[in-house]
Parts: sequence; structure tokens; C-alpha cells
Amino acid sequence: MADVTEQLTILAIDATRAILSPLGFTYTLQAEPYEEGISLMITSPDARFIIGDEGDRLDDLQYLINRLVQAKWESAPRIRVDCDCYRERAEAKLLRRARSRAERVLQTGKPLMMERLNAYQRRLVHNALAEIPGICTCSEETESRFKRITISRCECSPES
Repeated sequence: MADVTEQLTILAIDATRAILSPLGFTYTLQAEPYEEGISLMITSPDARFIIGDEGDRLDDLQYLINRLVQAKWESAPRIRVDCDCYRERAEAKLLRRARSRAERVLQTGKPLMMERLNAYQRRLVHNALAEIPGICTCSEETESRFKRITISRCECSPES
């Protein structure tokens, strides 16, 4: 596994440099194992430009880095790209909002909806709220990449 991680790290760093260096950004890179792939942390005084509004440029950068790596290694594991811990903070904030809405659902009994989320964000919310007894989550069924999650009460009876 170390060889795979090492190879992936080299390709990810090369791809990131190929994108950021010609744009004149000052940055450092650090890679760590993450789930089945790696997490690439960018540290930069230009972080706000790399991250963009609500992480949109960071998402685009992650997509491009993964595409460049996959062009050289078709079955490459996923690369998670973050900048100055933005994703970590954004994910924590998302989960706080989701848990807060789940608490309101338990208090009022009325279902609530989350904002439109991408697949990764929906997975985080579904997994986090699955741990709360009496709460069920359901993603809307649309063809859209961004979907809303409905948080509702569920009356789960123990299996006999």
C-alpha cells in the first residue's frame, strides 16, 4: 500500500504544481493517506483565491487534479484537495447545521430540509444523522448533481 500512496502522492503533487505554479501562487503541499486515497493540503497566503466562494474553486481544483492523475493512472484512488483546512471547517459547519435541524425535528415532529448538497456532503449528513435515534434522512430523487436531504422522525421498531 505504501507504494500506491507514494505513487499517488507524486502524481498529485505534480498535477497541483502544473496548475498552481503557472498562475503565480505561493504555496506548500502536504499529502497524507485519506480513506482509500490521499488528502492533499495546500497552505498558501493566496488561500482565498484558491478556495473561491464557498469552496467552488477548490472543488474545481480537486476535480482537475483528479483528472490529471487519472490521465496517467486510470484506476488511481481519489485525491481529496484542501486549502488551509477549509474543507475541515466547512464539513464541521455542515454537520452542526444538520444536527441542529435533527434536534428541531425531534422536538417538533416536523420534517426539515437541508440546502442543496453534493454527493459527498450528502453522505456526510446521512452518516452523521444515522447515529441519532429516531431520525431518518432521505435524499430527493432528481437527476441534479446537487440534491436536498429531508430530515424527519422515524418510528423504528426493534427487530424481533
